[in-house]
Amino acid sequence: MRLLAPLPLGVVRTLGAGLGHLLFAVARSRRRIALTNLRLCFPDWTEAERNAAARRNFVYFAQAFLDRAWLWHAKPEVVRQRLRLTGDVDALRQPGGVVIFAPHFYGMDAGGSAIMQQIARVSSTVYADQGGVLDEWMRQGRQRFGHVTPIARKAGMKPVVRALREGQLLYLLPDMDLGPEESVFVPFFGVPTATVPSVPRLAQLGRAHVVPVVTRLTPTGYDAHVHPTWTDYPTADPVADTALMNQRLEGYIRDMPDQYYWVHKRFKTRPVGTPSLY
Repeated sequence: MRLLAPLPLGVVRTLGAGLGHLLFAVARSRRRIALTNLRLCFPDWTEAERNAAARRNFVYFAQAFLDRAWLWHAKPEVVRQRLRLTGDVDALRQPGGVVIFAPHFYGMDAGGSAIMQQIARVSSTVYADQGGVLDEWMRQGRQRFGHVTPIARKAGMKPVVRALREGQLLYLLPDMDLGPEESVFVPFFGVPTATVPSVPRLAQLGRAHVVPVVTRLTPTGYDAHVHPTWTDYPTADPVADTALMNQRLEGYIRDMPDQYYWVHKRFKTRPVGTPSLY
């Protein structure tokens, strides 16, 4: 990855496209997962449309992975040139803690780097420690710019709430299936989906604003688009707030379905007595 870092972006993207097509051909289980997710979320699409979208999805997955070479190892001025913050950027500068709702689009790490490099605020992010060299590399990459503290998920909510009450930014990616223990079932594309209600709970406990940031892979790098602060959020009902989060996430996904993290078993956890969708 260090050797890839100084190469022109077009070269890295071409390599990523080739890797993506290869993975689509050989990673059969992940291909089935992606196609199942697309069938559940876009039932009106034809089989050919789902296959084409899944193939593009694998290409974006591989390109975003190889992009981490320059994102985490190229010169800072190169990274700054390729990352754009767009939209309501001032929402990230407002007083008080800010929960950045950063869905799992493939540009998620680029969006985090853009914010940490360009917004002068102390920040935190929650991560699951996987162990090993790859995990250490990713943690170092995510801490490359700014003043960001990684908080292990196993540490619980207290250090996260404390960081928000201190006025920090929290880069949070809560839209994965983390099992039934801490999840609630709310609709996601019409499917009852196990979803962690961390966004409303942390915003409530941390007395923080919620600002969505959606990052798109582009031919010149990435655009991290800052959406306006969610007003009247959270309410006293975390389940309803979590359902609203999923509803708004659906809109972001419909805007660029090819770049969402479809290779994850988003619907793995099912209500009791309900058969597996995979």
